[in-house]
Amino acid sequence: MLQVLKNFIKDEEGISTVEIVVIIAILVGIALLFKESIVSFVKKLINNFIDADVNPSEIQDQAPIAQ
Repeated sequence: MLQVLKNFIKDEEGISTVEIVVIIAILVGIALLFKESIVSFVKKLINNFIDADVNPSEIQDQAPIAQ
């Protein structure tokens, strides 16, 4: 049994190029299917950062000061 396991580990060469291409193709297909949702999510996320009211004194009070 131990010999079978050792042979399996030696024979396994990892992910081949074809497998990587198939995975990338699937991810691209999913991204194309959900393109509108992804774009609207990113726009909302960016707008939340841009529209955020930041008070510098609040940040300064919370940030640790290295001395």
